[in-house]
Amino acid sequence: MSVEFLIEHSPALAIALPLVAAFAAPLFGKLGSFLRNLWVLLMLAFTELVVLLMGQDVLANGARVYALGASVPSLTSPFGFPIRIVLVADAMSALFAVTAVSIALLAFIYSWKYMSDKGGVDKFYTLLLLLTAAMAGLCLTGDFFTLFVFLEVSSIASAGLVAYNRSGKSLEAAFKYTVVSAVGALFLLFGVGILYGKYHLLNMAAIAAEMAISSSFLDVAALSMLASALLLKSGAFPVHMWKPDAYQQAPVNVTIMLVTTALLSLYVLFRICFTIFVPVMGSTLGWLAVVLGAASIFVGVTMALPQKNLRRLIGYAAVAEVGYILMGVGTSMVSISRMDGFAVQALSGGVFHMINDVLDMSLIFLVAGGILYVTKKQDITELSGLGHRSGFLTVMFAIALLAISGMPPMNGFASKLLIYESVYFLNPMLAIIGIAGSMMMLALFVKIFASVFLGAPYRGIVAPLPLSMAFVMCVLAFFIIVFGLFPNVALDLIVTPAVQALLGKAAYIGGVI
Repeated sequence: MSVEFLIEHSPALAIALPLVAAFAAPLFGKLGSFLRNLWVLLMLAFTELVVLLMGQDVLANGARVYALGASVPSLTSPFGFPIRIVLVADAMSALFAVTAVSIALLAFIYSWKYMSDKGGVDKFYTLLLLLTAAMAGLCLTGDFFTLFVFLEVSSIASAGLVAYNRSGKSLEAAFKYTVVSAVGALFLLFGVGILYGKYHLLNMAAIAAEMAISSSFLDVAALSMLASALLLKSGAFPVHMWKPDAYQQAPVNVTIMLVTTALLSLYVLFRICFTIFVPVMGSTLGWLAVVLGAASIFVGVTMALPQKNLRRLIGYAAVAEVGYILMGVGTSMVSISRMDGFAVQALSGGVFHMINDVLDMSLIFLVAGGILYVTKKQDITELSGLGHRSGFLTVMFAIALLAISGMPPMNGFASKLLIYESVYFLNPMLAIIGIAGSMMMLALFVKIFASVFLGAPYRGIVAPLPLSMAFVMCVLAFFIIVFGLFPNVALDLIVTPAVQALLGKAAYIGGVI
């Protein structure tokens, strides 16, 4: 199998490989846990290689369009319009495909030891691989039919993983997640139905081309339905109620997948807004995103303050972090008609913060999982003085708290600074809200740091932290520090090409049809 073959078929392979691995994992499980783990590791590593090659090819040669079932993968419109399921890999979709598969690979490596003493691991890895395939599909899909399918697969797999522990609280959290996902799916289906009824098309590029010629109130209604569905999945205010419960009850290696899935729903929202609905979007949706973003920051931080469970506290912090993304990208939507300097900077800050948020929230959740693994406790009041017994977890938590709070020299500072500067031009009060939220977040996490790691030495039993879990934390910390020390490198290499691809509506449409 040559490199050229892998690159040519990379959009399909990014979805097919974890899908095949998911159904084969239980079969390998019959042969022993080591062979099953090795199979999952090799397939995820192979998928990682494929998406990295795809990303490199997209940056070097432009977008790659793949028509499933065509004699030539690039033959998307044999009759003048798309008739097949189309996958599109440009700098934006490839960036998030790489992010999603990378998090899945790290989640599995973390799971190797973390899940070793638990039951039902075959089913767990099947669901994890299904979720990986769905996340890759959400990044690369070019039509609304497969978008709905991948969103449903991700919801079902996520709900199963949240309920993995089979306790009363985990089942309750999974039920809440299922209900929210079902409501979101209905909104999405209504929106897609409106578009299909008007255009008789499901392909995003084809609908975008038609909408540019003739738009109407039906398009506004469809956008309202689609935006509602995707904001439900993202866990932004006021539909954030499922997030703390799911993040608290799911295994931490699942939680980082849930964080990534929530951010991918925002990616899909931004993709359809900037690619399809520009003629009808106006500034209303942008202001709505800005207001919801500011409210998410306020609610997330204030609700985190009284929490005693570490993972529930971080879950509310995740709500606040989504707020920064919505505030930044919403600012660019408000100025969609002209897209001047501060609007492009706001969009760059929002996209950069999406990547940083995956890294930061993943690290702090995995540190929380490490604390639970070595102490069997997760109540903040029972963990005083742990820093004397585990210097490694202390350092990792410190890196994560600085990154989430937007403190230099971590990556969160770079992306939040871009957001602060750009939203200031829209309304100075927004910058004040963002900075105040970060200051409150810093104060909160410093208090947690002092409560958990400082004080008299921890007197309980502290088990050794497995190397596989420590390795994953080190990888995340490495990228957090590198993106913080060299933000211009990250912006030039990955963020700016992604933003240009998102704004390059004509190139996207032309590449497909």
